Amino acid sequence: MYKPLELFIGLRYTRAKRRNHFISFISLTSMLGITLGVMALITVLSVMNGFEKEVRDRILDMVSHMTISGFDGRLTGWSDVVEIAKSQSHVQGAAPYVEAQGMLINRGHVNGSMIRGILPELESGVSSVADKMVEGELKDLVAGQFGIILGRDLARIIDARMGDKVTMVTPSAQVTPAGVVPRLKRFTVIGIFNVGMYEYDSSMALLHIDDARRVFRMDDEVTGVRLKLDNLFRAPQMKYDLQETELGKYWIRDWSSYHANWFRAVKIEKRMIFLLLLLIIAVAAFNIVSTLVMLVTDKESDIAILRTLGASPTSIMKIFMVQGTIIGVVGTVLGVVLGVTLALNLETVVPFIENLFGVRFLDPGVYYISELPSDLHWDDVWMIGVVSLLFGVLATIYPAWRASRTQPAEALRYE
Repeated sequence: MYKPLELFIGLRYTRAKRRNHFISFISLTSMLGITLGVMALITVLSVMNGFEKEVRDRILDMVSHMTISGFDGRLTGWSDVVEIAKSQSHVQGAAPYVEAQGMLINRGHVNGSMIRGILPELESGVSSVADKMVEGELKDLVAGQFGIILGRDLARIIDARMGDKVTMVTPSAQVTPAGVVPRLKRFTVIGIFNVGMYEYDSSMALLHIDDARRVFRMDDEVTGVRLKLDNLFRAPQMKYDLQETELGKYWIRDWSSYHANWFRAVKIEKRMIFLLLLLIIAVAAFNIVSTLVMLVTDKESDIAILRTLGASPTSIMKIFMVQGTIIGVVGTVLGVVLGVTLALNLETVVPFIENLFGVRFLDPGVYYISELPSDLHWDDVWMIGVVSLLFGVLATIYPAWRASRTQPAEALRYE
C-alpha cells in the first residue's frame, strides 16, 4: 500500500493469473528470448576475447611490446639506447636484435626464413621464447659457434634435426674470380622452439647476435632494440612518451602495428557479431510489444474503470510500462547471471559436452588452440545489460501509449 499506485497495479497485473493463457505464454517466451540473447552475447564475446588474448600472447612470444630501430634498418650505439629506454617508467626489459631475411637449405629442402640475432642473456627479458623451447635451450647460443635455433614447423619443412648442419644463403653477394656468388654459411641446429603460431614456427630462426652481425656484415650495428613493458596496453601511449625523449630520432613502433590488420579484423568481427546477436534481444522485445498490445485489448474495461475513478492517461501509461519493464529486467538479469556463469566455467562445460556427445569442437590436429578460451570483460557485460534493458523499456512505450488513449465511454459501452 506504500507503493506508488502505478507500480502497485502494474505488479498486481504481473502476478495475477490471466484469463488469456496465450498472453502469459508470449510473456514467458519474450522473457526467455531476452535471457537467451543476453546469455549468448556474453558467452560469444567472452570466447572472442579469449581467442584474441590467446593469439595476442602467442604473437608477443616473438614480437616485443615495443621496438626502437633506425629508419634505414640499422642502429648504432644500442647500449645507450637500452640504458635510456630502461630508465623510463613502465619499461621492464630491453634487448638488441638483428633481423634479416635468408634462405635455409638442408637435404635438398629450401625455405625462405626470417633470421633474428639475439643476446640470449637479455632475450628472456623481452620475450618468452626461452619457455617455448622443445629441444635445446636458448643459452646454448654461443658467439662464434654458429649455432641456430629453428621453429618447429621450419625444422619439419627443411627436414632438420638436432645436430644437423644447415646452410644459410644471405641476400648479399660476394665477388670471386668465378664471378658474383651468393654468400653461404653453415650453421649447426642446437635447438627447436614452438610458440604455437604457424607464422613464426614455420619461418623464424634464431642466431647469436654476434654471429648474425658477422653473416649480414653489420659490424657493431644492430637492427634495433626491443622493449617489454609492465603492461602491454601502455604501449601506444608509451610510444608517444619515448618520442619526447632523446629516442625521438629513431623509429618507434608498438606491438599492435605489427599485426594491425589482424587486430582491426577482430574488432570488426566482434562488432558485427554483437549486432547480429542483438537481433535475438530485438525479436524478444517485439514479443513484449505484441504481449502488451493484446493485454491492453484484454484489459480495456479495467482501464476504463480506472479512468472513471480519476486515473490520468499518464498513470495508465505507467501501469503498462511497469509490466513490460519487469519482463525486460527479469530476462536481462537471468541472461547476465547465466552468461557470466557459462563464460567463467566454459573450460569445464565444453569438455563435458564433448565427452557427452563424442565430438571435438577444435581438433588439436588442425588447430593450434584446441580448447575454447574465455576472457570475460565486465565492460561488455554492462554494455549488454544496459542495451537489453533499454530494448525492454522502449518496447513498452507504444502499447502503454495506446492504453492511455482508451476512452472510458467507448470501452464500457458493451459491458
